Amino acid sequence: MRIRLTLAYEGTDFCGWQLQPDDRTVQGEVEKALLTILGRPVRVHGSGRTDAGVHALGQVCHFDCPDGRDGFPWQRSLNALMPKDVRVVDSGAVPNDFHARYGARQKTYEYALWHDRGFCLPQRRRFVWACGPVDVPRMEAAAEVLAGEHDFAAFRNVGTDVESTVRTLSEIVLAPGPTAHESVWRFTANGFLKQMVRNIMGCLVACGRGRLDADGVRAILDSRDRTTAPATAPPTGLTLVRVDYAGD
Repeated sequence: MRIRLTLAYEGTDFCGWQLQPDDRTVQGEVEKALLTILGRPVRVHGSGRTDAGVHALGQVCHFDCPDGRDGFPWQRSLNALMPKDVRVVDSGAVPNDFHARYGARQKTYEYALWHDRGFCLPQRRRFVWACGPVDVPRMEAAAEVLAGEHDFAAFRNVGTDVESTVRTLSEIVLAPGPTAHESVWRFTANGFLKQMVRNIMGCLVACGRGRLDADGVRAILDSRDRTTAPATAPPTGLTLVRVDYAGD
């Protein structure tokens, strides 16, 4: 029986799956809990990685349960055994051909910006980039350049080999944040390159600060050269919101 889990966690690398400060991993914590429940090692497979410092509300993984266990309360049982910074928010049986990574149809990330220079709420400082005031129309004009299907090689950091750097960014929109001092950018694509959202966010904020314009972003995109783009945005503002599959 194959089981699908949806996970939420704070500030964690998902596929090295590192948790600070004691070098725990998300994968290790889930697998350790499964070992306690099942009495044997079980491998967990994730939909992909998030960088250290990045958060998740809807990361997806799966594992094969060797002895069935129809109706077993996976969510409650795993949460009782795992640390509080990693939570199972949903669980259930799926067909045996389901694969958390290879079956993913699209992913959605959100990036939160904090715009007040004078302070940042302590409850929000681990979940935003305190970038200060920005020119929103300039950012929206640059975002229009990036929407659609493009070769995003200039927005990929080194470290992961892929067959193609072409991706379709189907949604890049601005929305109000959870407080009056924030804004949230939402990105949906059929796949993301290594640190692609953070690199795009770095470009958009550079536009919002007047250091770059839409034509400059288009030139960076066309260059396919990472060295032409602004610095990568911090990981703290980024959250993996959901992973979509056929039939969801």
